[in-house]
Amino acid sequence: MANCSNSCKSQRSAAARKLWSQFDALQLGMNWSEEDLTKPQILVEDVFGDSHPGSWHLAKLTEQARIGVYEKGGRPAEFHVTDICDGCGQGHDGMNYILISREVICDMIELHAMHQPWDGLILCSSCDKSVPAHLKVAARLDLPTIFIPGGSMRPGPDWSTSIKAGDISLRERRGDVDPKEVRAYKLTGCPSVGACQFLGTASTMQTMAEALGMALPGSALVPATMRDSIDMARAAGRQIMGLVAKGITARQILTPAAFRNAVIVHAALGGSTNAMLHLPAIAREAGFEIKPELFDEINHIIPHIGNIYPSGEWPTEAFWFAGGVPMVQWVLRDKLDLDVITVTGRTLRENLEALWEEGFFERIEGYLHNYGLKREQLIKPVESVKEIGSLAVLKGNLAPEGAVIKYAAAAPEMHHHIGPARVFDSEEDCYSAVVENRVKPGDVLIIRYEGPRGSGMPEMLMTTEAIVCDERLNGSVVLVTDGRFSGGTRGPCVGHVSPEAAVGGPIALVQDGDLIELDVHKRVLRIVGIAGKPCNEEEVERVLAERRTSWKAPDYSNRRGIFKRYTESAASAMAGAYME
Repeated sequence: MANCSNSCKSQRSAAARKLWSQFDALQLGMNWSEEDLTKPQILVEDVFGDSHPGSWHLAKLTEQARIGVYEKGGRPAEFHVTDICDGCGQGHDGMNYILISREVICDMIELHAMHQPWDGLILCSSCDKSVPAHLKVAARLDLPTIFIPGGSMRPGPDWSTSIKAGDISLRERRGDVDPKEVRAYKLTGCPSVGACQFLGTASTMQTMAEALGMALPGSALVPATMRDSIDMARAAGRQIMGLVAKGITARQILTPAAFRNAVIVHAALGGSTNAMLHLPAIAREAGFEIKPELFDEINHIIPHIGNIYPSGEWPTEAFWFAGGVPMVQWVLRDKLDLDVITVTGRTLRENLEALWEEGFFERIEGYLHNYGLKREQLIKPVESVKEIGSLAVLKGNLAPEGAVIKYAAAAPEMHHHIGPARVFDSEEDCYSAVVENRVKPGDVLIIRYEGPRGSGMPEMLMTTEAIVCDERLNGSVVLVTDGRFSGGTRGPCVGHVSPEAAVGGPIALVQDGDLIELDVHKRVLRIVGIAGKPCNEEEVERVLAERRTSWKAPDYSNRRGIFKRYTESAASAMAGAYME
């Protein structure tokens, strides 16, 4: 065996190697050399697989990252834990497993990381649950860590996005679409690899990784087909070796100040409501709590400057051309803590100054000009913006612990609404009612027993898209659920209602005809009438108490496996829906 008396001193695995000679023999039995045994060893994790376009290309990125590690004298080792896709889970029980996958991916990487000591960690993913899973495990392990975003998918024809599936699927169910139109969408809806082209949860969480300081500046949402994605992956491989040398670990980056910065960026962009599940869960792994009130506080003061679909006009590719996360940070620099440390080993302030100095913003803006667009059309000047924030935390007798709405994606006239409840105990039943024209304008649709302990907290995209694609209902119907939403959700949709129905929250006691009030400005979600008759707070509480005496918790005794474990132990959605 090669002499490692000097180079192995900084290796976390050095002591373990001396305990059992098979350790080295096993690595030499693969493609390791004796010299490799003496190098800093880097665990490279991605979610590569045939699961969806956001993961299919990731092995090419981690290959570049591994080259970068080699260039700086390290030895990378590649592991995979493939993720799953919300889009493939729509409309069937597969959707119940999507949020659970965040916990499983995190746990699997912990297993990979803890079975032997590693000196550093590279993580690479693109999408909804894999990015937060990677950030969770980064905080949990507290190794020198860098995250590589998988980038953004190319837009469809006429700047369209994959979420066009909502309109196509609704009309297909109603028998009101030409098969050629369906085929045309299928051939063009996802024209390349990368995360879907709108600011859904996948794109939102890529921006959050960068805003937290865990990804290289400018790397979130880089078009996945461009050379820049390859270049940034190679650079990340080189940079992990710098983090190892300096001893900069994930928790030194994932500080309360970094999370506050991330929430500011989220509010400015109009990001997915699912960030309110993921950021608190990541913070918990870092050893502190992020409360829902932080999101509401920031959304009261930060202008919504991002013009990105679905709460704006343009796809994510165009946003990156406009300067991406760094340009948003630059515009809002007086609101941010610029002294936070990042994976560059430098502060946020130093990163932004370096980007200006090397010409990053001017270089990529030229791509935007190819489409006849200007930067201010994607990232609006602060002085021109009237809307403050993009997301609100609501409370009231229907959601004592809280609920969430992305009001930036809802028409202003629906920011206050009172309407009769139409109650459904599953999304499937509600969706069928919409498709079959059994929902009336003005209704407040209640979908319950879809929270973390009820059904694993599936998203409601099929139903929300059916509503906004129905001219009769769009702009007049509110949806309220203890489930979650796609980041692509449009319209007045309130989710994460807590406590959820499965644990006896007030949403379990609502009946058809009860009057529900949504008031974004007052941050209120409450029952204001019983059986169509307006009532005061005391009368409502009395009726709910009477109803509670006959309420019975659902029987979930037939559940098995990871679904059983998650739904028996999941925390409240307002705390992050993590598995306790």
